[in-house]
Amino acid sequence: MSLAKRIEKALIDAARILHEPIHKRLEWAREEEERLDGKSVGSKASIAVLEAILENLRISRNEWIPMCQDTGMFDVFVDVGRSCPLSHAEIEEAILTGCEEGAKNGYFRPSVVEEPLFGRKNTKTNTPPIIWWNLVEGRNVEINILLKGFGSENTCATRMMNPTATEEQIVAAVAEIVTIAGGKPCPPIFLGIGLGGTMERAAYLSKRALFREVGVPHSVERYAKLEEKILAGVQATGVGAGGLGGKITALNVAIEYEPTHIAGLPMGVSINCWADRIAHIVWEG
Repeated sequence: MSLAKRIEKALIDAARILHEPIHKRLEWAREEEERLDGKSVGSKASIAVLEAILENLRISRNEWIPMCQDTGMFDVFVDVGRSCPLSHAEIEEAILTGCEEGAKNGYFRPSVVEEPLFGRKNTKTNTPPIIWWNLVEGRNVEINILLKGFGSENTCATRMMNPTATEEQIVAAVAEIVTIAGGKPCPPIFLGIGLGGTMERAAYLSKRALFREVGVPHSVERYAKLEEKILAGVQATGVGAGGLGGKITALNVAIEYEPTHIAGLPMGVSINCWADRIAHIVWEG
């Protein structure tokens, strides 16, 4: 199967079936909400939302239809091996073709406009995708694609924290961003946090953080502990599933970081809705 066809298939599948760890986390949220409360008005409403989500996923799989009407914009992250025999042009062509064919044959809603402010004319193909390139060792190409709905994208944020910021201030800043978002990103949510670099790199890192498998902590212990603190801080907001109040607002927190300037601490916060749709493709060179 060509790389373009593999991308097309991965996108169609991702719009209909969540990865198993994500599905299990939603089931956990339903059980945990009832265990922690289950009786208050907000908690009962959250349980109803979670049950509706799980039923929605069952229908999506069985009827083979997209799980959400906002099938998202394609946010493509490409890791290219330095010795990869494919050229960047060949990879790009496969991505463009795969995305357009995936949107057409997967019955994706056309959600992309040609320019952002004036005419906002729909391209009618759900393309072009956003493409990020990254060089890595080896000969392979690894492609991760977020099917990024804009209910959640509109609530993402960057913060230029003081270089003296503490863990507690990081936790508080993320909790504030989630509180402001409320029910707009269709919680329960997945959080990617980017720390370091520059403003745009922090945002980029926050998106990459969303690709880490749910439930796998950061490999550096102190960042793994920070992930736990952020998750606890977000749960304490009481936003709840659907923004209706409840104990479970977020399903997972993942952090990525890199070096930054002595005078700054950029932070990016990417919020993904419960429909954490990711297409993953590896081409072996």
